[in-house]
Amino acid sequence: MDRTWLIAVLVAGLAGAPALGQDQGPAPRSPSPAPVAAPVRVETVAQGLEFPWGLAFLPDGRMLATERPGRLRIVERDGRLSEPLQGVPQVLAAGQGGLLDVVLSPAFAEDRLVYLSFAEPGEGGGSTAVARGRLGERGLEGTQVIWRQQPKVAGANHWGSRLVFRRDGTLFVTTGDRFAYRDRAQDLSVTIGKIVRVNADGSVPRDNPFVGRQGARPEIWSYGHRNVQAAALHPQTGDLWTVEHGARGGDELNRPEAGKNYGWPVITYGVDYSGARIGEGTAKAGMEQPVYYWDPVIAPSGAVFYTGEVFPDWRGSLFIGGLVSRVLVRLAIDGTRVAREERYLADVGERIRNVRQGPEGFLYLLTDNPAGRILRVRPTGR
Repeated sequence: MDRTWLIAVLVAGLAGAPALGQDQGPAPRSPSPAPVAAPVRVETVAQGLEFPWGLAFLPDGRMLATERPGRLRIVERDGRLSEPLQGVPQVLAAGQGGLLDVVLSPAFAEDRLVYLSFAEPGEGGGSTAVARGRLGERGLEGTQVIWRQQPKVAGANHWGSRLVFRRDGTLFVTTGDRFAYRDRAQDLSVTIGKIVRVNADGSVPRDNPFVGRQGARPEIWSYGHRNVQAAALHPQTGDLWTVEHGARGGDELNRPEAGKNYGWPVITYGVDYSGARIGEGTAKAGMEQPVYYWDPVIAPSGAVFYTGEVFPDWRGSLFIGGLVSRVLVRLAIDGTRVAREERYLADVGERIRNVRQGPEGFLYLLTDNPAGRILRVRPTGR
């Protein structure tokens, strides 16, 4: 019997919890499958990007790519890189921080708005923030910060941050616990260790779960998160799915629901980097179980549900980039559970920072290094 599973059951019994979250029981653990060969070929689209982080496709087939030191570039269809665009806010480029994700407004054809998440410097240290500006001839125009994580704290790690527009036009922003401040992931008076939901202009939707609750930030959607660097909407349900970094063990796949507590750092399937125990165990009443977890970790970053036609056997799968694991992870999803995990592209041998689906149905990857690349994954023979 899997010892981790047995421990989770015992802890749940001791806690007397009537329900343990999304699957009403201990979370399924990844079998950590060995990488397999996929029927694909991988080609380099662009190279020479310094720690690329975010990628968004423009309507004309060009791409916007962020570089963590603070640059936003247009990538032409032939792979040529533009000069850095103007209008990018000042970033705190330290540790894991810098210029992070990029997404287009759902109404980009009319408003030309581009949204950026980034580590913002300021009094007290730094915090994750979101800015938007209109894409013009030389870059972003009228750039304004529309949301800031509160408070700013010292340190250079665990910023999150992915941006995902919901079908109703509101924006999910994933954050991190800022590493040394993990206990505040349980504190509703701050936005450390939270997923937040705001309107496109940064204002708070009236139907957010903590609106009107004294002592709680109204933009909070869910809480108890460690460091969420992967997020995507399910193509059928429109639900948000996220993947967050654990410590030593305990990377989590979640389906964050409004107002719910995902446990960090009270419950986790991982241990500290020193080997010390974190929190109280793997389950506690009132705290959600992940849909699925990894131990050992994959170090997830970037995710997309595949909806294209060129890989018909993969339609509906969730693809996740692996940093430490240096693989592309595919999860076959059946309803709200993981039916199967497969891992590909170990032969590429690079940390995968992000994975996106291109307009023609191919997959695009960002590699995380000082001379990062944009890779295109296409079926063999196409």
